[in-house]
Amino acid sequence: MDEDDWKFHFFDTVKGSDWLGDQKAIHYMCKNAAEAIYELDQFGMPFSRTEAGKIYQRPFGGQTLGYGKGGMAKRACSCADRTGHALIHTLYGQTLKYGEMCQYFVDYFVMDLLMDEGRCVGCLAWNMDDGTFHRFISKNTVIASGGCGRV
Repeated sequence: MDEDDWKFHFFDTVKGSDWLGDQKAIHYMCKNAAEAIYELDQFGMPFSRTEAGKIYQRPFGGQTLGYGKGGMAKRACSCADRTGHALIHTLYGQTLKYGEMCQYFVDYFVMDLLMDEGRCVGCLAWNMDDGTFHRFISKNTVIASGGCGRV
């Protein structure tokens, strides 16, 4: 919605992390953010829209234009007040087309990550329904923890 640049987004995100964030990861995220939003839109994410039908964007704390010299940037795309809920359902819907290739293990508590020469190769998880422990070996491990505070 503004004359924006991913480099401004990168600067604001690194600065907002007090230069402690993983700058390679921040670089990737900021450079690819617009494409990721368009991909979610194509997946059916019900973004809030402007009267012209474009995805509505609003200011979000610490996000500026022109390396902090051009006012507040409008980068935050949302689905009214239910963005997280909409995101979960949109992405879950996309996984259904993969059938048994994508499995969910609900109410499992990850106790430890299994590492081999610095690479995560799975996890040890506790099934909270029956108290059993399970070892999951995988090529990729995704932690959907509900936020950093629960990792």
